[in-house]
Amino acid sequence: MGQTLTGLLTSVRAIAGRPGTPAQGRPGGGPDQAPLAALRICGDHLSALAAAGPLTDARRTRLIASIGALTTACSTPGADAFDALLRTGQQALDSGGEAEARLALALADEATALRARSKGAWRLRGNALDALGRGEEAITAYERHLALQQNTAASRDVERRIATLRAAGDRIDEALTLFRAGADTEASGAAARLSRHLPAAEARAAFTDLVRLRTAEHGAGDPAVRRLAALYAEHRRLSDRDPVADPLLGGAEPIGVPGLRRLVAGRTVCLVADTPRTAEQEQRPGSPLAALIEGYDLVVRCDEARHAAPAARTDLHACTLRGDTPWKGPRWDRRAGARLVFGDPLPHWRLALRGRLVPGAQDRVGDATLRRPLHDPALLGEEAGAGPASTAYTVLRLLDFLGTPARVDLIGFEGPAALSPREREWVGTRTANTDDTAVRITLR
Repeated sequence: MGQTLTGLLTSVRAIAGRPGTPAQGRPGGGPDQAPLAALRICGDHLSALAAAGPLTDARRTRLIASIGALTTACSTPGADAFDALLRTGQQALDSGGEAEARLALALADEATALRARSKGAWRLRGNALDALGRGEEAITAYERHLALQQNTAASRDVERRIATLRAAGDRIDEALTLFRAGADTEASGAAARLSRHLPAAEARAAFTDLVRLRTAEHGAGDPAVRRLAALYAEHRRLSDRDPVADPLLGGAEPIGVPGLRRLVAGRTVCLVADTPRTAEQEQRPGSPLAALIEGYDLVVRCDEARHAAPAARTDLHACTLRGDTPWKGPRWDRRAGARLVFGDPLPHWRLALRGRLVPGAQDRVGDATLRRPLHDPALLGEEAGAGPASTAYTVLRLLDFLGTPARVDLIGFEGPAALSPREREWVGTRTANTDDTAVRITLR
């Protein structure tokens, strides 16, 4: 990676030059001048990474690859360098860290200067300011994004974030009104320092000082001090995570191992692969595959559906959290009777449920006892060194462990949807029948 990073830095400097120096031309008319300032900013970031020593963080490796794609776009006639610029900014945010957030903000500033009516550029700027704790500025950028966004569904996450930032600022405003201005005390000095316009870390520190000093000054039993402490707790909670619009998720019932065992007891279950062939046959009126699937007591589908019809019957939906920030994935809005989310560590799993479950989209939600069935000592308790498992395989192993379904069939697990060799070997040892016409595997 050291040579790759050095080579990329050389390419960036060759294309973008340095501030105050002319850039080299590119074939077909020279480099697109618009994003070159952004490319110079990326070059500065690459220089800092190179000086920091060997790279061991996979997220920063992906950021470097994204900068490489931006470099290529800037030097290729007809390439859309603006989209590459936005992707690089988003990858910087996904990498985490203050330096990467500053890089994302600098790229967002360049993007909004290039295209003032780009909703993606304003969303990136809002996210970057938010990551840096500059909430009031983030609200302004988010509002510019909403003014340009025509998709109401896509606006909801931004609207919720704006509401959270404003609520956090309102807690500070109320805290500053609880005590009358009096003598020039240490507590009054802390109050003077506190403001909703401070960066989040500074506001948190000032708020902490204010609570400590007011408690020492008036005592913990003072009504105003008690209200101040409550506002402080609410501010910290809002700073850590957005509130859930419907904490009860439309009345969804948590389901654990005993509940799942009862749900599948004595019932026929099929796991349907999400492939173009299976989806096409399932949607065809009167097709044998559609009739076959409809005949099962429980239909299970896994992960994000790319081919199945939106209204395809799903009695149980299972998905596995993957990546560094799994809570940022698309929301699970397809209707399902029950939804199981597999993931580790526990904080990531909780964040994903808070951010991606949709109220009313499921009747039951798997609880924490079902989040890691393969490696939980209370369930299968396997060693984690065997590598990642597919969601379908996890469901199969869980159903096999429960031991209560009358029958479990796999439908359509061939070609791109085929299980890994290790998983196929496990299935093979338990296969009672294979039906080639329906691409069905029956487990005994």
